[in-house]
Amino acid sequence: MSDSPTYGFDTLQIHAGARPDPATGARQTPIYQTTAYVFRDADHAAALFNLQEVGYIYSRLTNPTVAVLQERMATLEGGVGAVCCSSGHAAQIMALFPLMAPGCNVVASTRLYGGTITQFSQTIKRFGWSAKFVDFDDTDAVKAAIDENTRAVFGESISNPGGYVTDIRAIADITDAAGVPLIIDNTSATPYLCRPIEHGATLVVHSMTKFLTGNGTVTGGVVIDSGNFDWSANDKFPSLSAPEPAYHGLKFHETFGPLAFTFHGIAIGLRDLGMTLNPQAAHYTLMGIETLSLRMQRHVENAEKVAQWLENDPRVDFVTYAGLPSSPYAQRVKQHYPKGAGALFTFAVKGGYEACVKLVNSLEIFSHVANLGDTRSLVIHSASTTHRQLTPEQQEAAGAGPNIVRLSIGIEDADDLIADLDQALAKACG
Repeated sequence: MSDSPTYGFDTLQIHAGARPDPATGARQTPIYQTTAYVFRDADHAAALFNLQEVGYIYSRLTNPTVAVLQERMATLEGGVGAVCCSSGHAAQIMALFPLMAPGCNVVASTRLYGGTITQFSQTIKRFGWSAKFVDFDDTDAVKAAIDENTRAVFGESISNPGGYVTDIRAIADITDAAGVPLIIDNTSATPYLCRPIEHGATLVVHSMTKFLTGNGTVTGGVVIDSGNFDWSANDKFPSLSAPEPAYHGLKFHETFGPLAFTFHGIAIGLRDLGMTLNPQAAHYTLMGIETLSLRMQRHVENAEKVAQWLENDPRVDFVTYAGLPSSPYAQRVKQHYPKGAGALFTFAVKGGYEACVKLVNSLEIFSHVANLGDTRSLVIHSASTTHRQLTPEQQEAAGAGPNIVRLSIGIEDADDLIADLDQALAKACG
């Protein structure tokens, strides 16, 4: 179908990128479970390998099922192209890979998923990269952190675990002035609640494992390119602006224009890093996206009810849900996230670490898992799990202190969720 702007989100989440199978007429996107594809002849093969023709070579690079998902995600986020990969963590590396070089740094928000903080503060050092962590609410600190070696700024639209909402436009104004791309992880918001490209983001990444798939069955990641960044404005991004030796001196930005980052992600990133999304996982994710708007509406509705109840409970010190009228981010939510503040937030339990452990062990409907964005409601004590590798100071900065429990609110009956929390708090707080 044509990706006309006259189509609404609910229509695009079902139809974008998908067409009846030309061989069989199958209406649902088939799972193309194949490793390789037959070339028409030697000239066809050479044209594909030279990037002179778009097509399928080998499923580490491209696959028809994955291609539908890439087109759908690019459409829903308002980008020009997308590259799917094996996980959200893979997507983050794929996003940074064309931008960074030894000695370069990324400026990152302090309010990030614990695994991302570990990836940025520890693992990327092995590539010769580094990260500077700053509070994104302090725009002066963001400006000050950017230097001549900064190649990207990275934040989350709705942060994990606290559910804080980022003023993407304010950060984008800073990155635009500095001439560096802004990467926004939109996992918790999804394009239904927020489209970061409309607020100035250069690249958008997702862990598709979460709300996009929505059923806790497969892992996957994606990088969406806005197509708006001038990679040739200076010499900071030679992977995209300078001659590429592996393709006989081809310059990605000069050759592919707005699609330069997307083509590089496939032709170099997937080719050499091999972080490939398998077609069956792509199929499950496509099916999940078909009901994304319906699920997100229920996620938000339930989260608002549960957060309001927790805020009024004397056994709870505070709730971080940005959708509460009492939240310091309430006005920002109205301006930038009008459909809601998502379904992820934390709350502080009176009694500290031990009370949190008792609470988690006492819940019956909530599943104790290291995941979020499922149709099922999920709970975790971040300080002892997802953020365990961080220092106490890093845990506090990330909103994952020892007295904090993270909730991912599902689409069950909200009254049942409240009753489950009530009985668990009674056991945890005595």
